Amino acid sequence: MAGNILADRPVYVVGIGFHRYQRNSDATYVHLGLTAVRAALADAGIDWPAVETAYTGTALLGMGSSRIMLSRLGSTGIPMAQVENASASGSTAVAQASLDVASGRTDVALALGVDKPRAGIAAGPAEAGIENLEGGTIVPFTHFALLASAYLDAHGVTPEQVAAVALKNHRNGAHNPNAQRRQERTLDEIMAEPISGSMTRLQCCPVGEGAAAVIVASDDGIDRFRIDRSRAVRIVASATRTERLYPPGEGIDAALTAETAVDAFDQAGVGPAELDVLEVHDAFSIEELLYTEALGLCPPGEAASLVASGDFDLGGRCAVSPSGGLLAMGHPIGPTGTGQIAEIARQLRGEAGPRQQPAARCGLAHMVGVGAVCVVHLLVKD
Repeated sequence: MAGNILADRPVYVVGIGFHRYQRNSDATYVHLGLTAVRAALADAGIDWPAVETAYTGTALLGMGSSRIMLSRLGSTGIPMAQVENASASGSTAVAQASLDVASGRTDVALALGVDKPRAGIAAGPAEAGIENLEGGTIVPFTHFALLASAYLDAHGVTPEQVAAVALKNHRNGAHNPNAQRRQERTLDEIMAEPISGSMTRLQCCPVGEGAAAVIVASDDGIDRFRIDRSRAVRIVASATRTERLYPPGEGIDAALTAETAVDAFDQAGVGPAELDVLEVHDAFSIEELLYTEALGLCPPGEAASLVASGDFDLGGRCAVSPSGGLLAMGHPIGPTGTGQIAEIARQLRGEAGPRQQPAARCGLAHMVGVGAVCVVHLLVKD
């Protein structure tokens, strides 16, 4: 594997901003995106002309969305590109912005995620002209209900133990002003309204609209624009992989997650035991169990007991989805991965208020996307 250029020229998150994730509204995507960017600029203490390159992660807006939006801040002529990588679009925007800074191309770069729902979510694989066994007849919540059923059978876990993931994440989301779902729930409420198998409505993420922005900078950029170095959070690893050929019956997303995590941990020189905070792709409650195990936080079949024991709660061994995760924070697609990075940065700064993980120094953000792709970032507070 190639060396880690993030170690050769460090990259720091210096500004974060959001437009709250919410149900579809009359707000334009320009309003959503600029709200997040302006907040990130203010957080970094810089003006728009300091930004030297910009990437916009979006899955739903269509082509040509970036410049018309960002030009409202000033037509500075900087390089811009839109990034589409399914649910990992925002994560990939952060990866590209970080690469720009690490390579020396720029000193300050913007990664923005923004989306608004449209009439259905079209996925390229469905239009590829390549037949598959299920033929698009298994909708996502049924797919994950089947995974949940297999997990229950394999490990002797109950549906209530899986639902406890959503219970924890709704509790965290209730304290997050940027979350789409801001209501603490009881287990009975979580278990109500079954959709498919043991999967219920509150164990499935809402897909709405919103925006999240992250500004990254080099040491030179921090010095040149007099950015507060005490609030800078270093990105120590950025790893992206796509699926390969796996043995029959192996869970593709979990296997891909495990492989991508190994790349990221190798880059950073840290291990899963050092994680204080984790934002994971929990579009469905079963995913948190599958991915925390794949990321190495515990052996297969043990994640449910760690949720029950409080190990994954705020104040526990590793706070998992302190933002509320996709289940409560929401999953507007384009912004989701960018928002994860912003949440990790906020936690490592110690600025998360009532959902702060005590003494957090190391965090991981994980996203998967249809295709399948996985993106993992590791951040530390020096």
